Amino acid sequence: MIYETGAEYLSSPRKRVLLFGMSGLGKTHLSNMLRDTRPTAGGWFHYSVDYRIGTRYMNEFIADNFKREAMKVPLLRELLMTDSVYIASNITFDNLAPLSTYLGKPGDPARGGLPFAQYMLRQDQHRKAEVAAMLDTAHFIARADDIYGYPNFVCDTSGSICEVVDPADADDPVLRQLSETLLLVWIKGSDDHTAELVRRFDRAPKPMYYQPDFLHAAWEEYRTTHDKTDETCDPDHFVRWTYARALAHRQPRYAAMATWGVTVTAEEVATVATPDDFNSLISRAIDRR
Repeated sequence: MIYETGAEYLSSPRKRVLLFGMSGLGKTHLSNMLRDTRPTAGGWFHYSVDYRIGTRYMNEFIADNFKREAMKVPLLRELLMTDSVYIASNITFDNLAPLSTYLGKPGDPARGGLPFAQYMLRQDQHRKAEVAAMLDTAHFIARADDIYGYPNFVCDTSGSICEVVDPADADDPVLRQLSETLLLVWIKGSDDHTAELVRRFDRAPKPMYYQPDFLHAAWEEYRTTHDKTDETCDPDHFVRWTYARALAHRQPRYAAMATWGVTVTAEEVATVATPDDFNSLISRAIDRR
């Protein structure tokens, strides 16, 4: 680890932290809180991996998909063909809808579903984009300090980071680079947190990235147990059915990643209100490791 003790972390003039774990446990909340501090007051640069994926690596795919839909409308088609309108996504740190909409859900096209092969193609595009965005972290650490004067850096990862790395591989290129440049911090949720995340997802199911082997197995099992074909599968029902299984699939992968860094609990994160609170929490996590 880049900090051997809590005291070393607290005294460091340049704190570099990466937060990972299930979506909804506080990664972005903490990052937003830290970002609100100014550079001259020991401020933090907030690097959002999802934002980088959507604006740098998936932006053209997303915009082209919008244009493809617009071309189906005669008026918009004419305007696009004459360069009279401009279509682009407007991704922000707090609104990643264009990215999730592009990823889509497999199933019945009448209910907004994608053919499974097309769905898997978009999943693969996301995997490559996420790896690239993670490897950009070191560049942004230097950029944040050199251009903007931020001494501290927090990397707000995607919930799917555990799907694109191999924690058991000591030479995993992504984890090796990240662990050499930042302190990896797992925000660990409880069973109650998991149940609440499932309830939230059930209310508003959204597309996510999963490992190909996991998705192929889930797709096969779902169609068999629900007597569905590719074309008759309800896209929302499939992703709801998959989500709880995905959390169980991810939990041991997060735990394995935690051996590359430290662990804090979601309950501890909920008590953090200031950058000083955050630094104290990280310091304690380092020492109890």
